[in-house]
Amino acid sequence: MSTPVLIRDVRPSDVESVRLFLGENGWAHRTGSSEHFAQLIANSQRTALAIKDSHIVGFARGITDDLSNGYLSMVVVCGQTRREGIGRLLVEHVMGDNTAITWVLRAGREGASDFFSKLGFETSTIAMERSRLK
Repeated sequence: MSTPVLIRDVRPSDVESVRLFLGENGWAHRTGSSEHFAQLIANSQRTALAIKDSHIVGFARGITDDLSNGYLSMVVVCGQTRREGIGRLLVEHVMGDNTAITWVLRAGREGASDFFSKLGFETSTIAMERSRLK
């Protein structure tokens, strides 16, 4: 029998462990210093942490006005626990149950479009973006 996964909000005491988890899973370019990442988490209205066997196995964060619009910024699941439904649980936790919110995301990583399509996301023909300076 598989060990259950706990999905919960990120706590202040989790922030550095989450930053290290993201670095180990190919997201170091998006975390920055400990201080930068702590501010990134503090400025996110919604976060989700997946814990299995006392280890972080997934993370997601979103930015929203809680009324109309939301942006799903990160969804990361470690390779060993992919295809166990953890990504879906993280996304559901971040998005909540308000179906009046339109959620958007960037799905540029390999396999991301297929994953998010299964969660009801569709490719948009109206979205535009202004990329950050490198």
